[in-house]
Amino acid sequence: MKRSTLPRLVALAAATALALGACAPSGPGDDGADDGATQGAGDTSGGTLTVATTTDVVNFNPLIGNSRTDSWVTGLMYPRLLHINEQGAKEPALAVDWGWVDEVTGYWEIRDDMTWSDGEPLTAEDVAFTLNATKEDQPSGTLVGQLGYLDRAEAVSDTRVEVHLTEPDSSFVEGVGFWANIVPEHVFGSAPSVAEFANDSDWVSAGPYVLTEVQRGQDYVLEAVENYPLVEAGRPGPDEIVFRVYPDVNTEILALQNGDIDLIANALPPAQVAELQDADGITVEEIPGLGYAHMLYNMDREPLDDVLVRQALAHAVDYEAIREVVLHGQAVSTGSSPIMPVLADWYEELEEYEYDPELSRSLLEEAGYTAGSDGTYGLTFSLLYSLQDPIVSQWANLVRDGAAEAGITIELEGYERNTYLAKTQEGDYDIYAGTFAIMEDPRVNMSLTYLPDGFINYTHVDDPELSELINQARVVPEFDEQLPLVQEAARIVREQVYDNIMYTQNLYIAHSDEWTNFIVQPSELLSIVNPTSLASATRVG
Repeated sequence: MKRSTLPRLVALAAATALALGACAPSGPGDDGADDGATQGAGDTSGGTLTVATTTDVVNFNPLIGNSRTDSWVTGLMYPRLLHINEQGAKEPALAVDWGWVDEVTGYWEIRDDMTWSDGEPLTAEDVAFTLNATKEDQPSGTLVGQLGYLDRAEAVSDTRVEVHLTEPDSSFVEGVGFWANIVPEHVFGSAPSVAEFANDSDWVSAGPYVLTEVQRGQDYVLEAVENYPLVEAGRPGPDEIVFRVYPDVNTEILALQNGDIDLIANALPPAQVAELQDADGITVEEIPGLGYAHMLYNMDREPLDDVLVRQALAHAVDYEAIREVVLHGQAVSTGSSPIMPVLADWYEELEEYEYDPELSRSLLEEAGYTAGSDGTYGLTFSLLYSLQDPIVSQWANLVRDGAAEAGITIELEGYERNTYLAKTQEGDYDIYAGTFAIMEDPRVNMSLTYLPDGFINYTHVDDPELSELINQARVVPEFDEQLPLVQEAARIVREQVYDNIMYTQNLYIAHSDEWTNFIVQPSELLSIVNPTSLASATRVG
């Protein structure tokens, strides 16, 4: 999180890089560096680590893919410039230093010891290509939404990339550094457009593993590369990572208990956390939450374009019951704010929408609706959710029941995840229910979700006052100037119900106690399935 002027950002990034030196990835033979991948005296490398997931890979191109399984698999091949640690701070990965030359010129200095698995060196040219091609070709991934102010990226040496912006954007270097998966220019550059490149065979990797075999609906096999300097040993621990597809998390748990798999990538259902914590042979890791669960109301459809109707729906949800009954107290309220309480410097406590069906009825009558003899207002909405998300699947029923108390009919529409994602992107829903895995910088998050051209602005929010606040927050260099803009934007999002934030949740991931040395990063998207963690894992004994 930046709290200073842009010139100070240069010093801050350098100081951060130095301060994190003890945590930074290290090459073979480096002294003093420690990426956290400590190995116990009895631990052994090698073997196959089998990871369970509930969905197939949709896109092998990381510039397009946006599902968790897409991210887990492609993240093992295409490195990020920056990582995020357990406390939510950015730290070195491919980049060892970063900052600003002036208010519209940023830079990253990258490692000089990374190679692609076909022997080609990974250089600043690959970084510049990734950003420029994404900007030009506009693939559907979230990265392109962060490149709005990018004029061009330039490799000024083999290890230094400079980005030239059309306008100041104080979130750019750290935000893009964290979100961008760097792809090989000599592979992706051969395609007419990176937005249309399937990348579904002959994979080339600069991560710890390279994909070698795909059996859809069954397994994705990745073999370890010979040289991966971002872990202590210089080579990944497991020889092989296999992602195995299961229909749901319950069958994943059975497979773990039976010894068929070693790790469940998906977060555990809250009701099963305590039981698995006490189970023999299983270790449960707590993962800090950095995202939220939410509902979106499709404002392209009447009467959801009426804020009174959206407010009526928001007041018809029993949030406390959802957190206590479905999540077993493992979630906290954000006060209906899109800023997570864990981001203490940004967060301002707001008042959560009160569960009050009578207030919902009053709002509907203010909007011009009259209840019939059966007590309903003749309003029926569909609620879209993923069947692979067991938590949302549970609380969707409570949302339906609460709305019924307010005289509103909600019809549940659960789909398998790929269909759910497609319907979300097409805007084919009345109410969307889902989760947002990472909200690490509210300026970036709000730009992606609430600006008219935001890449995950699924409900087409277009509020000039809100847009001005968000844009200003990304332009002004001082944190003290950014803070009131971001907090006012959060208040507007809440008041207008542009996004109904339900809660933020800490997550629990289970693995066999035959494996150790995993490295925790926040959110389900990273957890212990992040590249450094899997590459650092070793067998016990």
